[in-house]
Amino acid sequence: MLILASQSPARKALLSGARVAFDARPALIDERRLESEAVANGADAESVALLLARAKALAVANQSPGSIIIGADQTLALGETLLHKPDTMEAAAEQLSHLKGKTHRLHAGVALVRGEKVLWEHVQSAELTMRDFSDAERDEVLALEGEDVLSSVGGYRLEGPSVRLFESISGDYFTILGLPLLPLLAALRTHAPQYLKGAER
Repeated sequence: MLILASQSPARKALLSGARVAFDARPALIDERRLESEAVANGADAESVALLLARAKALAVANQSPGSIIIGADQTLALGETLLHKPDTMEAAAEQLSHLKGKTHRLHAGVALVRGEKVLWEHVQSAELTMRDFSDAERDEVLALEGEDVLSSVGGYRLEGPSVRLFESISGDYFTILGLPLLPLLAALRTHAPQYLKGAER
């Protein structure tokens, strides 16, 4: 069995769209504790994304012997500061205001694990610059998006109306959505081709 250690709608949609046969299960780890410990030991945002992806995969692998687990996580860095998913719409508005007119970086980590063995792991980054938008523009976008933005580390969804708030984007689209899909598909062709629907055996 191939298992995605995540309940992220975006990640599930990307894998489903690529016709990958998988199940999805949540990874029960203390992300903020792991992140805090890693940062205290000098880890940067890129390293933290990979650490969390690996930890999620290993946590689910522990409950699913024999299965191959996909772990994925994403960090957002504004300079040296790591930002997190907003808890409320008010927090989302505050976070967007903090990001406006600035450039931030998204780092998406992904790992394939079987048992206690990491078969493959990868991290990919993208750079995004937001416009100097008005509060009215911000509020209009949030009204259109609704609480879907609360599932995003940036408090926005590039695949939705939030794209109106951006000036420029540099990097892979799938990475921005939280899953470096093309490198992952290449890894699956090597380690688990049986889960690619319609692929030659």
